[in-house]
Amino acid sequence: MIRHPASESALPLIADLGPGETEVLMLALEIRESIVILDDALARQIAETRGIRFTGTLGILLDAKRNGLVPSVAPLLDQLHALRFRLAPHTRMAILKLAGEL
Repeated sequence: MIRHPASESALPLIADLGPGETEVLMLALEIRESIVILDDALARQIAETRGIRFTGTLGILLDAKRNGLVPSVAPLLDQLHALRFRLAPHTRMAILKLAGEL
């Protein structure tokens, strides 16, 4: 099910924030118990100032590994890289270490 925010005025317009991030943040303000997935630094900063709980794509992958939903994070990071997901080499190493794959 796709849900759109009930109110466009729930979040001030921020020119540098994309429409996807804006909509996610507006929904999170309407559904206070939600946890949103944000990778954009500005969106994360806004979420933090608004008291919105969030995680990122890498956090989801680590949770999936910890809960036995995926056997390994490394191939998923490779797939993300192929899709042009930007990930610094030191961040990749840290994620693999946290996943117990180094």
